[in-house]
Amino acid sequence: MPAPRPGYVLVAEKEIAARVAELGRAITRDYGETNLVLVGVLQGAIPFVADLMRALPIDLTVDFLRASSYGSGTTSSGTVHLAADLSVDIADRHVLIVDDIVDTGHTLAALKRELEARRPRSVRTCVLLDKTGRREIEVTIDYVGFTIPNVFVVGYGLDYDGLYRNLPHVATLEGI
Repeated sequence: MPAPRPGYVLVAEKEIAARVAELGRAITRDYGETNLVLVGVLQGAIPFVADLMRALPIDLTVDFLRASSYGSGTTSSGTVHLAADLSVDIADRHVLIVDDIVDTGHTLAALKRELEARRPRSVRTCVLLDKTGRREIEVTIDYVGFTIPNVFVVGYGLDYDGLYRNLPHVATLEGI
């Protein structure tokens, strides 16, 4: 059986760029001069964090943590594993978790709980893709790029077993 390949483009590169700019304006309006801490979720959110931070003309700090609930499969296991932690203290700081996709909600909810326990001034969330049809637990998403159907997607940081993160757009995965 051939390996899964990217299929049709779900969100084009130009659409992503336009939406990131809109998100940047909204976040700038909401945070102003607060010296925001962007917390990117590795590895999938790297392109999104890079583009989003360039769209934010405010003082900010960027750090990353690594969490996973997928392993090498195409569905979430429901168990969140924190493999790498932040290097900055977020106590009394405004924090924005930036992730590539929300599926079941388990990972984002677990990360939010973990960061709130560190006593930041606030914790909000920003995701590129919201797959509402797969939600298993309630999770608040403050800034959403795009709502997508229940299909497995790759590109713009999202992968299938480490592949296809480098695509400039978001595409479905065919052959799974």
